[in-house]
Amino acid sequence: MSTNGNQGQATEKKPANDAMKERGIDLLLDIPLEVSVEVGRSRILVRDLLQLQEGSMIELDKLAGEPLDLYVNSRLIARGEAVVVNEKFGLRLTDVVSPSERIENLG
Repeated sequence: MSTNGNQGQATEKKPANDAMKERGIDLLLDIPLEVSVEVGRSRILVRDLLQLQEGSMIELDKLAGEPLDLYVNSRLIARGEAVVVNEKFGLRLTDVVSPSERIENLG
């Protein structure tokens, strides 16, 4: 009978697939994303745009108190309310868009 010299030594090897998945996620973590918060929208004529000056008002399509929209790379991701944190504006998320709703908004 011959014995294997490696018996009793447990070597843990991750499958190549798992290692690639971990590496892939690490690569994605450093990708910059454009994050923006939208208060509302409006359509105006060029004529009206050219007449804007300090103090001019533009009516938006949202009512006061309605949630603000959070976009990541121009895709609606969540909605929330404006807050002030350390004298800077922030957004407290109140509703995260479901994956199915995100797919609907792709078109």
